[in-house]
Amino acid sequence: MAFHHHIQSLLLAGIRFPAAPSTETIAPPPALAPLVAAVTLEHAAANSRAVKAGNRYRSAFWALYLLSALAVLCAVMPLALGWDHGSHVMHAWAGFWAGLEVFVILVLGLLYRHGHHRDWQGQWLASRTEAELIGYLPLVAPLVFPAATGSTGNWYSELSGKTMQVPQSGAVNTLCARLGLGVAESLHGAWSDTAFVKQYVAWALAQFELQRQYHERLMLRSEALMYRVHKINAWLFMLTLVGALMHLVVHAMWLSFVTIFFPALAASLHGALAQTEAYRQAAISRRLSLELGNAMATIASHCPTLERDKIRDAIEAGLTSILEEHRDWHMLVRPHHLPLG
Repeated sequence: MAFHHHIQSLLLAGIRFPAAPSTETIAPPPALAPLVAAVTLEHAAANSRAVKAGNRYRSAFWALYLLSALAVLCAVMPLALGWDHGSHVMHAWAGFWAGLEVFVILVLGLLYRHGHHRDWQGQWLASRTEAELIGYLPLVAPLVFPAATGSTGNWYSELSGKTMQVPQSGAVNTLCARLGLGVAESLHGAWSDTAFVKQYVAWALAQFELQRQYHERLMLRSEALMYRVHKINAWLFMLTLVGALMHLVVHAMWLSFVTIFFPALAASLHGALAQTEAYRQAAISRRLSLELGNAMATIASHCPTLERDKIRDAIEAGLTSILEEHRDWHMLVRPHHLPLG
């Protein structure tokens, strides 16, 4: 488990989330099976790179914020313990905390520099985009190849109306060019085959449902994380206020510790939460879950009569919602330079 997962699990301790509902596994139509097999390895590789880079980047910014609070802790500990007084029996060890503070700052700086040099953020964004686009190619293909015509361009740009705005990916363009002729041949006349249409619709609905459930869980987790961090920060600032008021009548170094470290910890938690953009992430996931639900309802309403044009339009609308969510996420993450990427 990545570092940021450990931190968030600690912050969310005691909160129980509903278990993911079981969903029936739906196989793609036989005509799409070769395409699914052809993109599986590329999708798995891109997804693995995205997860690795994303974990590094997310863990890095959580570590940077928390290390900042730890540096403040090291700075105030000699005062809180009274080791700064020359007469204290532990005065000789006061330098230990100063050395530890310098060490923490050095670690923070090295982490900052290493993440920037390796471009973890850029790797994450590029790999996640590549994985998303490759993963949906089998769903896109029947919308692009209604006849036996090959395509050497990006399939997403050839959907009806060409209104879908999709990030560019060299790997996806290469796959589309390599697989286009074979896919066009295997899907020739597919929409006139009732068995294909029914299986494709069932499979598309299953894919959309998986995405809808994922964003439902992401929404709940983001909202819970926001609530818990805000609650912790409220207590930290309340304790800071109490410590400041007590300091008016009681002159104790441990009260200085409270009034210095607690606000620093609260600011670090707030900064890390803001960096995750949990609020906007929750709002985007809520919106996508609703849009996918509407698209699925529209698809299902046209299934009994097999209104092919309306089914295709509804599936494309669902895909558009997913890709627009990905674009929003991309725009959400891109400006967040610590700079770790």
